[in-house]
Amino acid sequence: MAGQERKVRVIACGMIAREILDVCRMNGLDHVSLICLPADYHHHPERIAPETDKAIRKARAEGYDHIFVGYADCGTGGMLDKVCQEHGVERIAGPHCFSFYLGNDAFAAADDDYMRTFFVTDFLARHFETFLLKPLGLDRHPELKEMYFGGYERLLYIAQTDDPALTGKARAGAELLGLAFERRLTGYGDLSPAMRHANRLVKTPQS
Repeated sequence: MAGQERKVRVIACGMIAREILDVCRMNGLDHVSLICLPADYHHHPERIAPETDKAIRKARAEGYDHIFVGYADCGTGGMLDKVCQEHGVERIAGPHCFSFYLGNDAFAAADDDYMRTFFVTDFLARHFETFLLKPLGLDRHPELKEMYFGGYERLLYIAQTDDPALTGKARAGAELLGLAFERRLTGYGDLSPAMRHANRLVKTPQS
């Protein structure tokens, strides 16, 4: 279709839609055309690779030559990489969004420091009840808390924005789960350079 060859279709996780749009707006990345898969695939990582495959095929059919996948591996066990390799597209580097928000190099260097850490992002703080408590059944069966979270020691809120209201929600979540609370303002981490790279996939014709 006319104009699609000058855009890059980003197929992303719904959990990071707001952040991608923020990064694009702040960096003037006007070549990006974003679509998102459902955020609840976070709970069903087996769906990510096959649904991304469908979304890539649909984007090709719509005339997009340049496609970038807005997921890290995100629990797919390498299956997402197989899809990306099949279609010749790239994805955000890293094992999951917590890693690329913290910075993949910093996350890898931390080694086992995060083994007993439960991560919360702006999205998860904003939707703590609807996205965590209800799907896990903790609103109806609080006794399940130990089964799900007994192996954790702290809740680390990695904040994309400096929002006191979200910090309060994350802190309340930590108290509800019985975990120590920590907050780290990471901003967008490696998401920003990843999106700038995606935008550079399109070569704007010289005037």
